[in-house]
Amino acid sequence: MVRSEWTKVWTTPGTAWLLITMVVATAGVSVLAAAVTGCPDTGCTVDVAKVNLTGVQLGQAVVAILAVLVVGGEYSSGMIRTTFAAVPRRLTVLAAKALIVTGVVVVTAAIAVAAALIISARLLPLSLGNGTVLRAAGGSVLYLGLIGLLALGVATAVRDPAAAVGAVLGLLYVFPIFGLATTDPDFQRHLQQIGPMAAGLAVQATTGLDTLPISPWRGLAVLAAWAAAALLAGGLLVRLRDA
Repeated sequence: MVRSEWTKVWTTPGTAWLLITMVVATAGVSVLAAAVTGCPDTGCTVDVAKVNLTGVQLGQAVVAILAVLVVGGEYSSGMIRTTFAAVPRRLTVLAAKALIVTGVVVVTAAIAVAAALIISARLLPLSLGNGTVLRAAGGSVLYLGLIGLLALGVATAVRDPAAAVGAVLGLLYVFPIFGLATTDPDFQRHLQQIGPMAAGLAVQATTGLDTLPISPWRGLAVLAAWAAAALLAGGLLVRLRDA
């Protein structure tokens, strides 16, 4: 089953280009962010590691599209009926897809994050061997992997690729938008604690950790909970509905 899903991923049109785009977008935006901060010429008061990983916020959109297409593409083409006919245990199919998405995204994300840090460090220097920087880098890779699982779960539940992409991106960005729209600091902090993107990206922080709305690993756990909930919903619906 895993081998079959692996073959499907790499024979789906656009997979390779999406992965290349994710690496380029993540590294490119990170380099741009490092270039416009004004450090170190004017003195650096920002979290350098977080700035050098800014591109993850764009890379996640590409990851979401890729993960959605893994299952949404089969629904839109009708191929999912053949898949379920060959493997009647639908949760096994979903588990295989989740495993492939996780593996492909994590490996590509590791390349993207490494490229972002190495290139950006030429413009905005930081110690790549520092423990907190390594945590920010590794956490960013896990973050992108969890975004892939979140998108896979949503796509399985929604089934329509366009609607699923819209739902995932809306879920990621609606909490920050609401945060900007409110003037209540306590409500803003609460939104940052429960929003999948805001909470998950806390793992990139390397300075001012005691002032964060949520600690780095707890923030990543919030995103993991969102991903698990999406996969659970997708799994339940895929068992209950006709293909």
